[in-house]
Amino acid sequence: MTNSREYRQELAADRFGLRVAAHLSELADDLPHDVCERLRVARLQALAQHRSLLGREAAQASLATGSSVATLAGPVKPWGRMGIVLPLLALVVGMFAIDVIQSDSRAKELAEIDVAILTDDLPPAAYADPGFAQFLKLNAPRTP
Repeated sequence: MTNSREYRQELAADRFGLRVAAHLSELADDLPHDVCERLRVARLQALAQHRSLLGREAAQASLATGSSVATLAGPVKPWGRMGIVLPLLALVVGMFAIDVIQSDSRAKELAEIDVAILTDDLPPAAYADPGFAQFLKLNAPRTP
């Protein structure tokens, strides 16, 4: 497993990082004091951010394994609950609205069919006759 492509890529990236760090360290003596201080502060901030990211990743990993680190997240705040409930409520209302609109359009389509059948010259029983269906197929207008 130590010869996997990902492992080799990580090793190459680490080596590159070490070479860049060594080169920057050689040139650090020539930098002014204020630049060195800003770099030191930036380095400390980057390390702190890296540690917090590692802490969050460890917490997420332990949550996934069922550890008791879930208490670190703290209680769920009311805004957090609303952030969960409101999208679900919007989804339910949207689904209900879609159902109502589809039912309404289906009822309108059926009403149009009923009106067409009842106002036609043919009696409604003619539509159920198998010979009438064959007649319609034979006399249907040909469209190219």
